[in-house]
Amino acid sequence: MSNPPEGVDLATLRPYFAASVRDATDGALEAELIAGGRSNLTYIVTQAQGGSTRSWVLRRPPLGHVLPTAHDMEREARVLGALAGSRVPVPEVFAVCTDPSVLGAPFYVMEKVEGRVLRTAEEAATLGERDARACSEALVDVLVEIHAVDTTAVGLGDFGHPDGFVARQVRRWSQQWERSKTRELPAIDELARRLAAAVPVSGPPSLVHGDYRLDNTILAADDPGRIAGVLDWEMATLGDPLTDVGLFLLYWDQADATIAGSTEAVGTLPGFLTRDEIVARYARGSGRRVDDLDYYEVLARFKLAIILEGINARFQMGKTLGEGFDHMGEMVAVLSDTALDLANGSSIPALRG
Repeated sequence: MSNPPEGVDLATLRPYFAASVRDATDGALEAELIAGGRSNLTYIVTQAQGGSTRSWVLRRPPLGHVLPTAHDMEREARVLGALAGSRVPVPEVFAVCTDPSVLGAPFYVMEKVEGRVLRTAEEAATLGERDARACSEALVDVLVEIHAVDTTAVGLGDFGHPDGFVARQVRRWSQQWERSKTRELPAIDELARRLAAAVPVSGPPSLVHGDYRLDNTILAADDPGRIAGVLDWEMATLGDPLTDVGLFLLYWDQADATIAGSTEAVGTLPGFLTRDEIVARYARGSGRRVDDLDYYEVLARFKLAIILEGINARFQMGKTLGEGFDHMGEMVAVLSDTALDLANGSSIPALRG
């Protein structure tokens, strides 16, 4: 058996699995870190059982530099459990562990959903035009379903405080910047000032995923036009749903090209919906106004820059696992500069500065 990746101790995990995880036995476990994650750590845990192998997914916080309120495993597992059986496809949660003696941090274990995750524009380009369009439409429609969840009915009525949500987001991420930054970036400070001055009037609140994008979904193995699972709910809350739309458009338009290191943005590939088609489909499906969407796109860049700076700080401390972290610091500057460019061209006077 190969050595387990850092962050999971199979000796202490084995009895926990046997006692707490459905279909697990007291047999030996193996674990593999899933590439692609940049925040919470995700592992595939397997166990040989006779002539077959059982697999589960384990999620735990990163190894160091965990910011206050971030990486809450119980909260993430709660939203997955609440959405079970809803129109939003999510993995089933099998166990939640808050005992630090097992792995040194809280974690949860969930179903391994079979399907395909498209992590880069190169992988997305392998879809034919018809499948690419179907995939695009499904992504927008599932986002509409997330924002249509009756949060009270599924037990998430107290999951957040939607009043004043956007203003609090600006304050919170400005504070996170102060805790995470490894250098001064005047662009971030200017963005914080403008965003605080230009907060729009939000529409009706909803469940917000917080990091909704193509590579946080699993496409059904037999149908790229069906989303089999939505992953990575660590930033979910109740608030303004247009924050999800702004971040989704950021990744769609350019972040796969500038952050994931690929050569093209998904939105430029044959068959995939354009930015304008995504906005129109979302507005039509949700019935929401999208007049001030440029604000939310600037906010998305601001937030993502600060998230990446936190990852950059962990990388500089040697607390990241896997590869692809060495360019994070550079991407923070790229995002803050492009956010300022977008703000300068906004139709919102206060956002223009």
